Amino acid sequence: MFRSLRIIALVTAVLFLAPGILYADSKEAFHDGMRKLWEDHVTWTRLFIVSAAAGLPDKDATTQRLLQNQADIGDAVAEFYGREAGNKLTALLKDHILIAASIVTAAKAGDNAKVTSENKRWRENAIDIAKFLHGANPKHWPEATLQSAMFMHLDQTLDEATHQLKGDYPASVKDYDRVVKHILGMADVLSDGIIEQFPAKFAKK
Repeated sequence: MFRSLRIIALVTAVLFLAPGILYADSKEAFHDGMRKLWEDHVTWTRLFIVSAAAGLPDKDATTQRLLQNQADIGDAVAEFYGREAGNKLTALLKDHILIAASIVTAAKAGDNAKVTSENKRWRENAIDIAKFLHGANPKHWPEATLQSAMFMHLDQTLDEATHQLKGDYPASVKDYDRVVKHILGMADVLSDGIIEQFPAKFAKK
């Protein structure tokens, strides 16, 4: 009987961690849910890079799933900061993904000028994301820290894509490991900041 109750509790927690519904039955579950969203972000980014580099037929489907993840993250933010804020973050993150896709396409075509211009636009978008998040939670999400973290994310992802395009697959795999480690750290900063900013929402957790 007790085992059945534990299984029901686990299933309930998973349901509460579905995309766009990040209210969890504990701080730990919320923390894990945020990690899942951001790990999906880099996982589907990698799958896009692999598909785009190889010209695979699943690229469009992978792109759509990757863009959906940005909406899922926006929905999670909307739970705490409102729908307008959620939509804003989704838009910024979709730009982040679409610019990255443009960089990969340009790099594959050998268009170095386009890579340079798009990389500049990518960093400007990262600055906008850091500013937006800082504005939502200025006490717990310092803008300089977020901007630095975003720039590292860009640099790591660019390394991953570059190695994949060059056919240096062992290096690309190592890059991805670094990307995952870094993004999970960013997810922890975000979930910790939300828990600190909205303690009443977790008072009984």
